[in-house]
Amino acid sequence: MSPGGRVALIGYGHPARGDDAAGLLVARRLRGMLPAEVEVREVIGDGTALMEAWSGCDRVVVVDAVVSGAPVGTVHRLDGRRLSGAGDFRSPSSHALGLQEAIRLAETLGRLPGKLDIIGIEGRRFETGEAAGPEVQEGIARAAAVLLDEFGGRGDAGGQGPGAY
Repeated sequence: MSPGGRVALIGYGHPARGDDAAGLLVARRLRGMLPAEVEVREVIGDGTALMEAWSGCDRVVVVDAVVSGAPVGTVHRLDGRRLSGAGDFRSPSSHALGLQEAIRLAETLGRLPGKLDIIGIEGRRFETGEAAGPEVQEGIARAAAVLLDEFGGRGDAGGQGPGAY
């Protein structure tokens, strides 16, 4: 982890829309396990709420469900500053302004953090009232373990360790 500056890990999604809860579940799993300088946040609102959550941060990691055609549960890591033009990924947001749109808008407004990483967990089921599926649960555990290691946290996030994407 780089010294200085505000750092945030943001779980993004909707708790009652199946696999869309993936980002929130990673954030909940890591809360209290990361160093104090890493602020763990959850964003359920649209992209404007996401932009507000990363406001003033120098480094941000957003964890969200994505759809790219990869096997369900696959964990992707993307440079968020390049995601605005990526056509291969989409965030299954239930709001008018999703992840990619928030990044585009923040870029236009000069409100992107200095470093923005996206951890995308491949999802399939986004129906209201559904729980995250078993493959996505495995992806959540892998993503949490990698982030725990990356940020120098403590404990076991329930994954298979770094490189287990």
